[in-house]
Parts: sequence; structure tokens; C-alpha cells
Amino acid sequence: MRVKPTYLAILLAAVLHPQLASAEDVTKPELEKIERMSVVGVRQRLEQAGTLANTIMKTEVIDASVIENKNAVNLSEAIDNSPGVKVSNECSMCGVKRIMLNGMKGEQTTILVDGLPVHTMISGYYAVDAIPTTGVERIEVARGAGASLIAPEAIGGTINIVSYEPTENGAELDLSAGENDYRKLGFLGKGVTEDGRTRATLVAQYDDRDQADADNNKVNEAPMQENRSLTGRVSHDVTDADNLVLRVANIQSEIFGGPMLGSTFADGTASSIGNVLSGYDGQPSDTQNLFEDGDVRKRYTGKAWETTEWIKTERNEASLAWLREFSDDWNMHLAASYADHKQDSFYEGFDYSADDKMWFFDARFNYLLSESQLLTFGADLRTEEMRSHSRSGSANPDYVSDSFDYDVKGLYLQDTWQATESLEVAMALRYDTITADFTDPNKPGTELDESILSPRVDIRLRHNDEWTSRLSAGRGYRAPLSFFETDHGILDGSLGFDIDIDELERSNSVNYALSYEGERLTSTASIAWTEVEHLAALTTNDHGIPLLTQLDEKARVITSDIALGYRLTDDMSLSLTAEHFDYDSVFKSSYAIAPVEKRVTLSMDWDVNDWEIFANLVWIGSRDLAEFGYEGYNRLDANGQVDPSSKKTTDAPAYVTVDLKVSYQLNDTLSLYTGVSNLFDYTQAGDEDTPLFYDAEGAFDVGYIYGPLRGREIYAGIKFSF
Repeated sequence: MRVKPTYLAILLAAVLHPQLASAEDVTKPELEKIERMSVVGVRQRLEQAGTLANTIMKTEVIDASVIENKNAVNLSEAIDNSPGVKVSNECSMCGVKRIMLNGMKGEQTTILVDGLPVHTMISGYYAVDAIPTTGVERIEVARGAGASLIAPEAIGGTINIVSYEPTENGAELDLSAGENDYRKLGFLGKGVTEDGRTRATLVAQYDDRDQADADNNKVNEAPMQENRSLTGRVSHDVTDADNLVLRVANIQSEIFGGPMLGSTFADGTASSIGNVLSGYDGQPSDTQNLFEDGDVRKRYTGKAWETTEWIKTERNEASLAWLREFSDDWNMHLAASYADHKQDSFYEGFDYSADDKMWFFDARFNYLLSESQLLTFGADLRTEEMRSHSRSGSANPDYVSDSFDYDVKGLYLQDTWQATESLEVAMALRYDTITADFTDPNKPGTELDESILSPRVDIRLRHNDEWTSRLSAGRGYRAPLSFFETDHGILDGSLGFDIDIDELERSNSVNYALSYEGERLTSTASIAWTEVEHLAALTTNDHGIPLLTQLDEKARVITSDIALGYRLTDDMSLSLTAEHFDYDSVFKSSYAIAPVEKRVTLSMDWDVNDWEIFANLVWIGSRDLAEFGYEGYNRLDANGQVDPSSKKTTDAPAYVTVDLKVSYQLNDTLSLYTGVSNLFDYTQAGDEDTPLFYDAEGAFDVGYIYGPLRGREIYAGIKFSF
């Protein structure tokens, strides 16, 4: 006889809770709660059994409540300033973002959705601000090379976005608005069949923000951005041993940076996006005539298109995963994912369009060798095809595009061993063959054709009920293929591209963490060492054409941090994180934007009655920008030469930002909230100096960045739950 899940849940509740003596004694609200708890699918059950998730590795989790408290609209806002994580803004006009883990560069981070890669190589540059947070259950951050069996190219680590899986029918609608024309609309629809076998979500989000120009020179420090996304996900238990998950998504983003929209410029352009793009005449102004008195701190007087960076992207994603349980000892996970990233863009006179398609296939098997040993093995395939085109570039007979083909075939094996009651060990090994080929006819030949073994070991030792040590060591690799990844190299692409890449980036890393978990106090202290050889770098060849090459010397970063959490009362919790990043001179020379070296984060969450108050303070230490190659000037003289007296500072001061949010639960259906980001309105352009500059040769550039570029933003919102 088959026991219905609802009755089984009631029976378990009665056993575990003596006050529930019989089903007749269960009140309707309690019964509804038990009904929801009983909706646990095959996939959730196996995940809870530990066959799909490696719990040995140290993994930080950012759950939905943290994302909501931060009022995070997108992925970059949700994870920024988490331990070991820094979102680096690397262009004041287009706002390109890089998610850095353990001090590694942004292109060395792999983004996964439900454990599968759906981001192409070029979608990591303008896509992170378009990834919505509506419908996200949690975000898992695993730092270190080879942090995922299926993502060995994650030299810095992986970010796994875990989708919300419903346990009941319902919907949520979140509406908010604020300064800088900030607007957000998020919708989450939830559906569960009566038998609990099928669970579906429909997620839609719209958000936008206007440009920011704190120094009023009519060139923005942060661009306008508008995002739209629509995601559908269905999880279905075909049988008691089979689960299928289908996910499809469409994400669209438009970014406009440079001239402030609504202003009138020297060419008579009243700057709307359409007018600026159609007003391109190919005749640039003299460099010293771009700004009043040749000074980037004063009003922009050039033509609107000369500072315009416009990027429009659309990404379609799809994934299908089948989990099959053969027996108590065997299960199988087959998965496929697809992504198509299209980009149409205009960079200060250089147009660039690209279509980047990626397929990924994975077949994984888990076998319980004994009560203490689990064997995981499988194979995967990733293939990516990127094709780019430029009308202005093609007018040059020597132009070479950055189109490429990329293929990776991998085999992997992992043995997870419960050696003793206190000691767990996971040993993994991947073997990959990698082929990379820039396909432009003017650049014949295969750039990369290599095979590599990538070992990794993770150890967890429970010293006692409170103290736990974790040690991880491993190797990772990455194929450097995109000109976006170093110094925003696409801006200089009108003459084409050149490449001198013949090696994979290879890394070795070691991470150690010591955790304490008490009744009120929790803490984790960790240190990570990472060394990378053949690190990608961008320079120019003898003809002044952007050249993607590699450094001869090995580069090293050491990251140390401590995170403390303390429950002051049953209603109030405090957290403190202190971090230090130590980069050697080789790594410093490779960064386009100076990364954080010292950071302290202090948070408070007070939940009392129907009120919740959240406060977050971030302190960033001072930096010597000269160590990262910064050199720039604010003014040109009448001859178009830099004025030595206008040299920009290389001393980046320490600064503090504070965020606040207050929420009130009006009833079971409705909650209200208000908050402020960057309470004290500290920005680099408003309080220090503009990120615009002239280099030593008198050329105009946009990346003298070392502080926040968006100021205070007050917002308010309302959330409905049905």
C-alpha cells in the first residue's frame, strides 16, 4: 500500500511532536503548513542526501533574505562586498562590471545557473548587471581554482545562482522606485500540482537607472541602463526515481554612456540615443577641444558621439536536466544547456556586433561504493562559436576581427570518502582537451590545442562540535580569448585585433578556513594563495593595433579574511568581515582598474514584531595607484600637450559607504519598505576627481577609477504576496 505524502508528513509530525497525538487534532493552519512541507521532489530529496552538492568545500551562501535586505536588483549588487568578492566597475562611461573572487580578475570567474554554465565568454562583461534577482533562492560562492567539477576554467571560483523552487501556489509582486529614475518591477509566479510532482515558476523583472554626473561636466560617471528579463522553469517528478528540470530565459539590456542625455553639444546634437548614433560623422574634434580649456573637469564641448558608448544585448538561455535514481546506491544526472548572446554596440565611433553561441553537455554518475565512500564520474562537452563584425573596421583592408571557435572535452572523477566520523576527503581529477581558434581569414591557424590534467582535493575536519577546518588545493585553467577582458581593449578595435596567445592560463591554489559555530557566535577565518602563469594582458603591436598577449612571469595573490556573526538578541544580529588582498607586482601590472586591498564590512539586521531594520557599512582602505600603473593628467595646453601641473593624484583615499533599509509587514499579503544606498553621497567625481583623464601622450581615456561612481539613492517600494 502506498502512503500519501500528506498522511506520511502528519504521521512524522505526530511522532516528532507529542502534542500532535492524531490527525484529527491537527488544526487547519497546521495542516496547510504540513502540506507545504510535504512537497519535496526527487531532486530536492537527493540534494539533501548529499549526492549532488559537495558540502566539504567552503562555500559562502547569499540567501534570498540577504538579497532583499540589500535591495539588490541584479547579480552584481547581490554579491558585492561579500567575503572574498568584489564587483569592479571598469569603465565610467559604459559601466562594464567584473566579478572578482579571491582577488582574481573578473574573466577568471565562472557564473552558473542551477549548476550549469549558461554564460558565454563575452556575456560576463555587460551581462552581470542584467541578471535579475527576482526568483533567486540563493547564490553560492565557491572560491578557488577548480571549484566545480564541470567548471575547471574558474581560476577564481564559481558563482552558482540557485533558482527558487515553490512548495505552494502563489505569486509575489515587488514594485519600487527612487532617485536617479530608479525603477524596478519584479514578478514571481508559483505553481504546484495537487500531487506535488510538478513545480513551476514564471519570473519577470524590469529595472532601469539613469546616468550619473556628479561633477557636472556633461559626461557621465555611470551610464543609463535598462534591463528586461523573462524566465520560465518547470521541475517535474516523472516517477519516484526520475526528475526533469526545464529552464528557459530571455534577458535584454541596453546601456548608454558618455554624453548626458538631454544636453546639447557642439555639433548641435540634442542628445537622445537615436540622435547621437545617427549623428556620427567620422570627423573627430581636436583632443584639446573636447572640454572647455582642455580640462576634463570642465564642460564637455566635443561632439556627442565622441564619448558615446552604447551597448545593446540580448541573451537567450535554455537548459534541461534529468536526474535518475537507479537504486539506493546509483543515480545519474544528464544535463544540457544552451546560450545565445547577441550584442550590438557603438564605442566612440567604432561599431561592433557579435553573436556568441554556446552548447554544454554533461553526463554524471554517482555510485555509493560503501556507507562511507561515494564515487562520482562523468564527461562533459563545451563548444562555443563567436562571430563579430564591424562596418567601420571592415573599411580597413587590414582589419582582423576577434571571431573564434572554442571547444573543450572533459572527463572527471571524484572520490568522496568519510574517512572517520570527523574527517571527510574529496579527491577529484579532470582531464580536458582544449582547442581555440581565431577564425578570421587574415589570422589563420589554431592558437590553442592542449590537454591538461586538473587535480583537486578538499578536506573537512571537525575538531569538535564547534570547530571545523577546511583545506582545499587544486589546479585550474582558462583560455584567454576575448578582447573585452583586458583594459577594455575593444575601444581601440577600429584597426582590428592581433593575438599572441599560445598557452592556457594555468593556476594553482590553496585555501584554508577555520570555522567556529557557537550558540550565538559564528566565525570563519580563511587564507587563500593563488598563483597564475601565462596571465593574459593587452598591449599594442608595432603598428599600434591592440595585441592580446601573455605575461612571462607568474602572478600571485594572497587573500586573508575573517567573518564574524553574533546574535545579540533573539531579534538582532550583527556581522563583521575584515579582508586583506596582497597582490604581487606582476598581478598589479595586469589590472586595468586598481582592486581593493583592504576592506571591512559591518552589518546589522534587527527584526522586531512586524519591522525589520537593516544597515550595512563598508570601509575601503587607501591605495597607492602608482603601483597599479595609474598615470594621468586633467588638462592639455594650447599645443595639445599634457600640462604637467595637472597631473592626477595616485593616492586613493580610504572611504566609507552606508546603506539602510526599513521594512514593515502590514499584513500577510502586503509589506512596505524604504531605504537609501550610499547614505553620505560619497563619490569619486563629486568628492575627489573625475575618472576621465589624458594619458602621457595626450590621448583621452575614461578609466581613472578608484572610488564609487554612483551617489546617494533614496528609494521606496511595496511587495505583495498572494
